[in-house]
Amino acid sequence: MTINSIFIAGSGLMGSGIAQVCAQAGIEVTLNDISAEALSKGLSNIDWSVGKLIAKSRLHEDKETILGRIKTAADFAKAFEADLAIEAVFENLELKQNIFRKLDATCNPDAFLASNTSAIPITVLAAVTRRPDRVLGLHFFNPVVMMQTVEVVRGFNTSEAAMQAGVDIVRKLGKEPIRVERDVPGFLMNRINLVSYVEAIRLLEQGIGTVADIDKGVRLAFGRPMGPFETGDMVGLDVSCGALTAIYEECRDMRFYPPQMLRRKVKAGQLGRKTGKGWYAYEEDGSKKEV
Repeated sequence: MTINSIFIAGSGLMGSGIAQVCAQAGIEVTLNDISAEALSKGLSNIDWSVGKLIAKSRLHEDKETILGRIKTAADFAKAFEADLAIEAVFENLELKQNIFRKLDATCNPDAFLASNTSAIPITVLAAVTRRPDRVLGLHFFNPVVMMQTVEVVRGFNTSEAAMQAGVDIVRKLGKEPIRVERDVPGFLMNRINLVSYVEAIRLLEQGIGTVADIDKGVRLAFGRPMGPFETGDMVGLDVSCGALTAIYEECRDMRFYPPQMLRRKVKAGQLGRKTGKGWYAYEEDGSKKEV
């Protein structure tokens, strides 16, 4: 089945990023959100990002053509026209299950349903639908436009046809698919990355290193573009804490239990770049200093 149209539920950072890469790849996309303000902000972010890429000669179509492929919707009616529907809301099991129920009831029976979840089992989401064989995970990484890989996740009942459709659409978007053949909490990349993030926070809690020095060391020693705390601020401390909690509750592995300092910052509303303060404090010009 060729995927020519995509419906995205959730217009936040991830949903709008997925919509952008779809439009850039020539795919018609509908971006959905119950919040008109969120939709407007998502479209504004896309407009800015596409403009920057065109200015750098990284896109070969004009902005109007690319943005013209993106439609918006406040409800799920347009989902019937989609070959693939992607849920991209925050990590809340009940909310995601409700969205999957609505998508299952609205989408064409032949359509595939996918979640961008980073930690919630695909099998649990597929279980509330009448098409668990056509449900899969498509875990994009932040920032979606820049990151070059997507995890294609098999739930317990996901068919090979659904997995292949996921692989094909990821390649059509110009990214490399990573197949995750078992529905384990956190999939592949998050299980690797989050353990190192937790360890970095624990080393900070013990006074062994500072936020800035740990970030600098990881960049220079391991060749990563960003350190764990810089990445945590970009992703959102609440998002990372939620992912860790979901993994821990599923497997009870203490390696994934959110450290106290992370939990305290989330409760204090220090969520990273989006609140202006996380592991670093951010100025309006984008500069940062260690808290």
